Amino acid sequence: MAVDVRRVVEIWNPVGKCSGTGYLVTDDLVLTALHNVLGCGDLEVRGLGADSKWLAAEVLWPLTEPPDLEREPQADGALVRITDPGWVPPAGVEPVRWGRIDGGPVVADEGRLACFAVGFPRSEVREGIRDTKEIRGHIERLTGLKSGGLITAYVDGVAVPGRRDEKSRWAGASGAALFVRGRLIGVVTTDRRRDYDGDQLTAVSVVGLAARPGFVAAVGELVPEDVAVAAADREGARRTAYDVEVPPGVNNLPELPSPIFVGRVEVMAELERALSAESQTITQTVHGLGGVGKTTLALHYAHDHAGAYRLVWWIRSDTPELIEAGFGALTVRLRGEEASGLTTEQAAEWAVGWLQTHPGWLLVFDNAEKPGDVHAWTGQLRASGRHLITSRYKRGWVCEPISLHVLDQEASLALLAGLVGGGEEDEARALAEDLGHLPLALEQAGAFIAQREVSISAYRAMLEQYPARVAAAVPGGFDPTRTVARIWRITLDVLEEQDPRAVEILRIAAWYASTGIPRSLFEPLAEDPIELAQLLGLLADYNMITLDRAGVGIHRLVQMVARTPSADDPHRDQARILAARERATGLMLDELPRDPSGNVAGWPTWRALLPHVEGILDAFEPGEDTAEIDLILAMTGQFLREQGQLSQATDYLSRSLAAAIRLYGEDAPSTLASRSNLAGAYRASGDVVRAVPLYERTLEDCVRVLGEDHPDTLTSRNNLAYAYRVSGDVERAIPLYERTLEDRVRVLGEDHQDTLTSRNNLAGAYRVSGDVVRAVPLFVRTLEDCVRVLGEDHQDTLTSRNNLAGAYRVSGDVVRAVPLFVRTLEDCVRVLGEDHPDTLASRNNLAGAYRATGDVERAIPLYKQALAGCLRVLGEDHPTTKIVLGNLSAMRAQQP
Repeated sequence: MAVDVRRVVEIWNPVGKCSGTGYLVTDDLVLTALHNVLGCGDLEVRGLGADSKWLAAEVLWPLTEPPDLEREPQADGALVRITDPGWVPPAGVEPVRWGRIDGGPVVADEGRLACFAVGFPRSEVREGIRDTKEIRGHIERLTGLKSGGLITAYVDGVAVPGRRDEKSRWAGASGAALFVRGRLIGVVTTDRRRDYDGDQLTAVSVVGLAARPGFVAAVGELVPEDVAVAAADREGARRTAYDVEVPPGVNNLPELPSPIFVGRVEVMAELERALSAESQTITQTVHGLGGVGKTTLALHYAHDHAGAYRLVWWIRSDTPELIEAGFGALTVRLRGEEASGLTTEQAAEWAVGWLQTHPGWLLVFDNAEKPGDVHAWTGQLRASGRHLITSRYKRGWVCEPISLHVLDQEASLALLAGLVGGGEEDEARALAEDLGHLPLALEQAGAFIAQREVSISAYRAMLEQYPARVAAAVPGGFDPTRTVARIWRITLDVLEEQDPRAVEILRIAAWYASTGIPRSLFEPLAEDPIELAQLLGLLADYNMITLDRAGVGIHRLVQMVARTPSADDPHRDQARILAARERATGLMLDELPRDPSGNVAGWPTWRALLPHVEGILDAFEPGEDTAEIDLILAMTGQFLREQGQLSQATDYLSRSLAAAIRLYGEDAPSTLASRSNLAGAYRASGDVVRAVPLYERTLEDCVRVLGEDHPDTLTSRNNLAYAYRVSGDVERAIPLYERTLEDRVRVLGEDHQDTLTSRNNLAGAYRVSGDVVRAVPLFVRTLEDCVRVLGEDHQDTLTSRNNLAGAYRVSGDVVRAVPLFVRTLEDCVRVLGEDHPDTLASRNNLAGAYRATGDVERAIPLYKQALAGCLRVLGEDHPTTKIVLGNLSAMRAQQP
């Protein structure tokens, strides 16, 4: 079939004020060059006849953001639909036959292919005849087809219909259909603004346009025939495999796993944008944690857009064998019984060849484990269609993967409501939190609840009591391979094969909080930082953990499954899980800074580790606390006491005492220390009713077990004296302080640090009792001894100077008090830092001294600074914060 001139139309772009050529490929669709219609939605067309009228039309394809034709000249094609109600298509025309020049045997007697095009170069009328031109030329067989689908045609002659006996230049028939042997093979895109003597034209191949989304769906069935094969050979030869054609819409898509699809509007739009971009071939990967909904997203996209592709084919990609089988299945679908004698490898190779020569399809590689497994196939299909890949693995893809995260709370509730109906909104919200908003877990839970007719609260109770069985439970009709436990088992198998230490890290991380796990915790598990980075990176690549500057994150449901024993899962046998818990405990104990009360520099580390400490402690029942857990309890309780979190401190220290009694007995030094720590927490919280008896018993036990002169006995007597003092019973406190000082001088010596502390405490008791006459000299001596023994900058020296200043103030000698308070604050800032609790207290004390002198202008700013620091560092419930707030409030109340 030659060019049918009744199909040739002129196009007018009213925006660009330019004209071009088009060719009617269906009753109302015109194929043209994209640059002819750029920037224009509505345009006009008219046929070849002199009496033809302009008719309304619109751009049908592409409708997305136009490509950059400078960078992608192979995208210079468009489809225009004639919308005018007065349009009547030409009668009796044969269907367009499409062609290609790539592939097939070389014609023995022909090194070039003759080509032909008809176009409107200027849209002018000369002597009553439209200035159309016939362009005749040829395409070199070996060099005519360029990369990217561009065709180079050599112009052998140009004829003007009204002057066929005259030679003529051509002026650029852009948009003209290019024919070879009666087959439409491309669209001329060379655009000349003036007559030009050049001898080459450029065209975009039909095969290249067909590879772009939506083209085949718009024009209908498109079967390019190989024009490089001689006509006699084409008609007489046996029908080849590549002559097989399918109508648009053929697919093997599985049914959607759930009709409820929520919370994915933005990521679906991102996926649609990526796959509809103007490029011949696009590969897009979606990655995420197993069960996050990658397959569901891909299925919804494929179902929604099946009509836009010649073919949509779903390929399970867990292993290379499954991928090959998926391609083989395509051959069976296309060839039927003809494929019965092929091996899987042969069938897969045939499918690749068919896809290479029939563009406009979508392949979905679902659950690909390794990029290389997929790239071995997509590399052969680089200029033909679209590839959509889902994977738990996020590295090594040829594109920037789209990351799929868990649902937000609103979407999670909508999913549950769609599965189980309304009601129990609070329980549904709590269940969504329990399941970490993981779509698969929510679907699994919803199906179980609906089918078993149980309440959400009952399901939550089962999840808490039987987590392993619930995670593996398969509701009726639910794919047994798509349970949470099963999906993660597959991932762990892969990780175990690559490096068992990665799985061990995952088991250990399961016992900490789910976010912000410091990487330093895992350093002992690797030889060096590089190796640790590789292990964590491996887990992150499979989306089993997340990595950011805050540390390591792990999904709550992954944690639940990882720390729940299962006889059917070798990664979760009882021994491995218990060993991981013990290792997590040891790593945490090694990371915790010692002396949580006095080591202020370690407090930031404590704050970062506290959620993970709590995770470890929650993993043990109090009756099974080990010696390591007891030590963590004691240290954590002391830290929390210093931070003013007294209720939680008391709980942990009570548990520590119970563990010490069970592990070591009533009289062990560790037990005596635990009882003293608990008494200190009660005292700090103001509960001296419970603190004093514990201190008294501790002292009795120390005397009995350790003896009167043991340092722990002396410390215990000092602590009991302090408890008496804060309870208001200073009369009992002073004798104990006096005895403790005498004993420490005798046992430890005058210059021992504990002796200096004891002298300071006795001076403080005298001051509280109102006996400043005895208090001040003791404070003076203590300060002198601290300077001499410990140095000017020792924390005890700073405390001693503060106490002496306080004694002067109480005695009414503010003249001597203020300079001491000023120096103490300066030294605290220099030595301890702006935010140290002692610095904050010192600022408060100086403000109080100024207040006592009536210097309100200097007192209020200091109170405000102290309060801001306390709120920032200690929190609003800390005793020091409350004291500063009370002082500031009282001073404001006194102001006029």
